[in-house]
Amino acid sequence: MDERLEKALEISNYMVTLNNQKRLLKEKYYEDLLHFENGCQFTITKELITFVGTMVSSGNDTDIVLIDDNDTPTAITDLVKFYDDILDVYFSASNEYNTKYNELKKKRSVEKLVGINE
Repeated sequence: MDERLEKALEISNYMVTLNNQKRLLKEKYYEDLLHFENGCQFTITKELITFVGTMVSSGNDTDIVLIDDNDTPTAITDLVKFYDDILDVYFSASNEYNTKYNELKKKRSVEKLVGINE
């Protein structure tokens, strides 16, 4: 096989594998952003953090009704604790995603990307 063609196939294979690994990391990140409270599932977003933070800072921190991911209303009795919990979930997930992403960027071969020959 022509050396240039072989090199092009190698690069193409690397890019496909890299993009798949990035997709898997992103999916794990979104899974890690889930928080469960009172039997309800909340996806932690910047909007949720901002809304809850605004409610806490304005003094409305008890018996606040929030709508979860499944459009189910639930009363949050301690909004300050809920706020602390969602911040912890958000920053833990984001820091782990950043760490794993930076590790992935350093891997320059298909074998290293998929964990072979490390």
